[in-house]
Amino acid sequence: MEYYRSADYPVARRAASWNSTYSSRFAQVTFQPSREDVFDAELRVTSLGFLGFADVRTSGASIERTAAHISESKAHVFSFLLMAEGGARFSHYGNETRLDAGDFTLCDNAAPHRIELDPNARFLILRASPKMLKTHLPCPEQLCGLRLPAELGLTSTASAMAHSLWRKAEEGLPLEFGDRIAGHLLDVLGTAYSISLGHKMTNSTVVGLRKAQAKQYIEANLSDPDLTPGAVADAMRISPRYLRVLFAEDNETTSAYILRRRLEECASQIANSAWRSLTVSEVAFSWGFNSAAHFARAFRAKYGMAPSEYRRLQLRPH
Repeated sequence: MEYYRSADYPVARRAASWNSTYSSRFAQVTFQPSREDVFDAELRVTSLGFLGFADVRTSGASIERTAAHISESKAHVFSFLLMAEGGARFSHYGNETRLDAGDFTLCDNAAPHRIELDPNARFLILRASPKMLKTHLPCPEQLCGLRLPAELGLTSTASAMAHSLWRKAEEGLPLEFGDRIAGHLLDVLGTAYSISLGHKMTNSTVVGLRKAQAKQYIEANLSDPDLTPGAVADAMRISPRYLRVLFAEDNETTSAYILRRRLEECASQIANSAWRSLTVSEVAFSWGFNSAAHFARAFRAKYGMAPSEYRRLQLRPH
């Protein structure tokens, strides 16, 4: 088992050194501490048969994977995130959800995502290739970014099994049984998702996959001011009408989805002290808006206040 901790680095360059370690040894992301002067984190990495397995502990921080990180990565994997201690807010595939201890969510490393962690948070990560995962969960793209609640169905059983297997992995499991054990764990997780989120799984795997691909394309190109429903349809080589059908199930048009996601990303950066040096307009333009007035109107319509007021309220000392 590999073990890394931020305490091994000098405080002055701890955050930068941790970013380098985390990206090289586990996943290419940006790890942004809430407070660099008290930042503390640990990473343990091992495997369970064909599954990658990791344990992450951290003080308050955000972890973000962008299109730039994705372009530098080779392997495509899906990851189950199990909130073990504390809580977090997870944004992925256009979904934003609160995670508390015992909750799961599913993440596709080929699409941008962000997790904002409470102080003293801990989470387990289970990684699988698309090929291996899809034998247990046929269309995982439909479930990315959704919360699998701790209190529903078999979620608590899957959580207990994951925790138990992590402890066993630390002690050392016989290698010859790893794949079989990993398969059993995915069986339980797949069943837990089917019981609790089966209503989110479309009857057509093809339709679900195409909608997921459309959202992936939008997420990867949100900052492009030329991103429109027509551009999405052209990139996917489908008709604008079929694109409308894909989004109709969610009661949201493609253009409304694009606007909502741009506003959410702007709100997230406006409320983050790390982006304090950028003006509100600069943040808006970086996420594809080409009119400050249009952004201000849309932001007020969604959040009930001007962007500058939202920033002031979010960044004031608590």
